[in-house]
Amino acid sequence: MKICSYFPYPIKVWVNGHEWAKRQARRAGIGFAELSNGFASCTDPAALQAICDQLGPAQIQAFCHRWLDALPTPLSEVDEVGGYWWEFSMRQIETSRTIVFHAPRHARAFFEALVADNLDVGRPDTVEIIFDRQIRTGPKRATPGVFKTKVVTRGVDVTVNAFYRHSRIKQYLKDGRALRIETVINSPTDLRVGRRLHHLDELQGKARAINNRLLDTERVGQGCVLASPAFARVAHPTIEEGRRAPALRFGDPRVMALAGALTTCVHAVTGLSNRSLRALMTGLLGAPYSIGQASYDLRRLRLKGLIARQPHSNTYTLTPDGLRFAIFYTKVHNRVLTPLLAADQPAAPPPLRQALRTIDQHLNDYLAQARLPAAA
Repeated sequence: MKICSYFPYPIKVWVNGHEWAKRQARRAGIGFAELSNGFASCTDPAALQAICDQLGPAQIQAFCHRWLDALPTPLSEVDEVGGYWWEFSMRQIETSRTIVFHAPRHARAFFEALVADNLDVGRPDTVEIIFDRQIRTGPKRATPGVFKTKVVTRGVDVTVNAFYRHSRIKQYLKDGRALRIETVINSPTDLRVGRRLHHLDELQGKARAINNRLLDTERVGQGCVLASPAFARVAHPTIEEGRRAPALRFGDPRVMALAGALTTCVHAVTGLSNRSLRALMTGLLGAPYSIGQASYDLRRLRLKGLIARQPHSNTYTLTPDGLRFAIFYTKVHNRVLTPLLAADQPAAPPPLRQALRTIDQHLNDYLAQARLPAAA
């Protein structure tokens, strides 16, 4: 607690919820193993979570008043009776989720792969999914703030930050054995929550939802590979609901644009409509995209189970299979095929060019030994 000695006598209070929870857990007889700022394991996870949920405005207010009674302050009891006293508000709230690995030796390799696949988490279209807030990027009425991903490296430790207005969500490896996802709210109004302390529970709920959305997004991104039957159902014509469902063939420009449109519109609270799909597809294809084409594509997406129609409306929402389809198609196309197809160009990584030259040389040698002439 820091009390300023000159008017208007502002006070700053820092509260570490993890340390408070550790004290309460010891008092309740719950055994646990510590992280540097958290828990690695415990004997009763449900009871520990209940303790963490108890930390709220009443406990923090009691902590503040206990120290105000013990420390010398510029205001006296007479001032308090006269209505001159402090009212506490939230300046910065950090809400975390910690996922501990059973085999810590795999933690760093997993985290490095996770970072490499999610460097675009700070893009506006991704940040608004995670924070569940609409971001306008047009020239008129643009949402204030810089939306970006920032990677901070200290020694061998890496922290990935995604920013939304005054707030951010970050993830890093805790003590080499746990994935820490942490939402840092520097201004509660970013989430349309009041600043006063009694709004803490509401803010905590929204911050935990942000942590969960980031985790869900990354889980889908890491586990989006379609099994052979599922891939065949999407990539080939099938009969669904007694009707023929046209194929969504990988590599087809219109299908790839359709997958990109689905990843872009996943944040849309109002759902996907014929009109919104036309706007997205026109930009992705760089060519006109008609109402009839949009109706045809929406029909085959629905029959394949990739989108679901909302009751009593002409709008659609993305299903879990639809999200996997969109991420799988776009990820394989952008991160595998595009670099490989451009491998003979100077922009390709030198190790890849060297590997392809080696393969080409071995093939030529094998054909020469088989007395088969190389193609002109």
